[in-house]
Amino acid sequence: MQYHIVVYGCQMNVADAERISAVLEGMGYEKESKIDAADLVVVIMCSVRQPAVDRIFGLIEKLKKIKNKPTTILTGCILKKDKKTFSNFFDFILDIKNLSDLPKLLKSKKTGLKLPKSYLDITPLNFDKSSAFLPISTGCNNFCSYCVVPYTRGRLVCRDHNKIIKEAKRLIKKGVKNIWLLGQNVNDYSSPTDPSVDFSKLLQIINNIKGDFKIFFTSPHPKNFSPKLIKTLAKLEKFSRYLNLPVQSGDNEILKKMNRCYTIEKYIALVKKIRQAMPNINLSTDVIVGFPGETKKQFENTVKLFKKIKFNVAYISKYSPRRQTTAWDMKDDVPFKEKKRRERVLQNIIKNEK
Repeated sequence: MQYHIVVYGCQMNVADAERISAVLEGMGYEKESKIDAADLVVVIMCSVRQPAVDRIFGLIEKLKKIKNKPTTILTGCILKKDKKTFSNFFDFILDIKNLSDLPKLLKSKKTGLKLPKSYLDITPLNFDKSSAFLPISTGCNNFCSYCVVPYTRGRLVCRDHNKIIKEAKRLIKKGVKNIWLLGQNVNDYSSPTDPSVDFSKLLQIINNIKGDFKIFFTSPHPKNFSPKLIKTLAKLEKFSRYLNLPVQSGDNEILKKMNRCYTIEKYIALVKKIRQAMPNINLSTDVIVGFPGETKKQFENTVKLFKKIKFNVAYISKYSPRRQTTAWDMKDDVPFKEKKRRERVLQNIIKNEK
């Protein structure tokens, strides 16, 4: 039996795909690079942004044209509405947290396959020999007004630090050079078995593992970026000196509507402290343009921030309404054409800084 996985969305979905592969190959499946040659197609979707959801419709049309119709499974970050929308097109919809039920779902002869209760504890089949994604938590408690993560991934759940360290050692022993620690709010980490092991302590422990590797992480929240964390990062020789620090908007009123829990003044002060501690840091950010009610003047505040901070990289998203979020009830009043213009303006600033 052959399987093929289609992944949309962030690094966490890629990490999930690696765990799905581990389960399937434990059941006797073999990986197939061509979707039309597979007996089983698993689609890991992302309800975070509408364009990612729209891509599923195109994939469905492709699946319909396959002569020998494969069994299909939809999983990943899925809103209730999207589950309902796609339930008629897929044979199964699997909550990623229930990955251990996959053998039973497929009525495999290996339903007795011993799998951990928590899907994050399943040993993944790493796709990349040089880099690896290592989830340290899943879910989020922040409820940013535009974000579906608390509704798709649930509340913040942190992994036992001992299991994280064990997985890190396994990856390093295999020769992995880049370890990416993942979490929807990665720096809000606290070990469930030892609260003294916070994100700073976890970084220190991983840094002290013997081996030739670099530590990366994503995505931190500015409000959880403490002086202790800055001090720790500055001392870690294996920290990559690359930091993604999402700002989302350069305007305080928009940040308040987004429920981001910081001001631009605090964000700028934080960046200043980070750069003072690590002058060679490469800084990237995430930003949303065209959030409901964002005026041209408010967008100009984001432009000013970009010019002031001089980010190395920026991941720019055009706002798209998502059901279940607070922002869903706000009027999406910035025309798509204007969102595109604002996106280009920020892209040009980044381009000119290089």
